Amino acid sequence: MLHTLRHSPFQCDFSALLRMLMPGDDLLMLQDGVIAALPSTMAFQALQTSGVTLFALRVDLEARGLVAQISNKVSVVDYNKFVALTVKNPHQMAW
Repeated sequence: MLHTLRHSPFQCDFSALLRMLMPGDDLLMLQDGVIAALPSTMAFQALQTSGVTLFALRVDLEARGLVAQISNKVSVVDYNKFVALTVKNPHQMAW
């Protein structure tokens, strides 16, 4: 399943997101959701132990000046990879 996190982890039901994640799922952080890719946050620490593969959309990281600050455990992707993730995961959940 592909989960897309577009809201800040501080402005959504992040605990519900964590409960829904299953090992092997993909999580794409975009818009304000890229804040969850910062390694100093509790959100990232929870995501890191969830067993999901983490992605962040480059344009949103760049727009927020966060490219150099995110964890190296997060794959930075472009729109082409975003589309590939949606094709790979027919089931999706937006947060």
